Amino acid sequence: MKKNSLLIALALSVASGLASAHVGTDGAAHHHGFVDGLVHPFTGVDHLAAMLAVGIWSAGASVQRRWTAPLMFVAMLLVGALLARAGVVFPAVETMIAGSLLAAGALLLAPKQLPLGGLVMGGFALFHGAAHGVELAGDAALGGMVIGTATLHLLGIGLGLQMRRHSLLLPRVAGAAIALLGLGLLA
Repeated sequence: MKKNSLLIALALSVASGLASAHVGTDGAAHHHGFVDGLVHPFTGVDHLAAMLAVGIWSAGASVQRRWTAPLMFVAMLLVGALLARAGVVFPAVETMIAGSLLAAGALLLAPKQLPLGGLVMGGFALFHGAAHGVELAGDAALGGMVIGTATLHLLGIGLGLQMRRHSLLLPRVAGAAIALLGLGLLA
């Protein structure tokens, strides 16, 4: 990926909007269908940043372990969504999603890749899934959301690899920005 393409992709990610992607649990704004689910993770900066952060962090892992955190995140996201659909109420979903950004930022800021980082992000994925689970109606929308999430992880891995090629400092800068976003969402 060329430097200009990287900058354009980053700018488009930021331009997706600062509003949270969550509409609440009143049922008034459910998303229906595969395409709605597919684009849903891209529509809120909180989800977008978390999904990309998992990928950027995973880019620092060995090739054999690179997909561990993204696969764990997607699996736990799906579990969280299914539990929320089944009526399980998760406490402080928005707070935990903001906390996931703080955790992802801290993982990216760490001088070494922490072995339990994927597990930490997987735990937070339950809350991302719970937020999606009450918003997405139907299995097609849920399937789209899983594919959208995996796509963002893949884009994050690509972005993380590009960052590391240019400077080992860039993932840390991204981590600081993501942690600040998390703090802002908590305020």
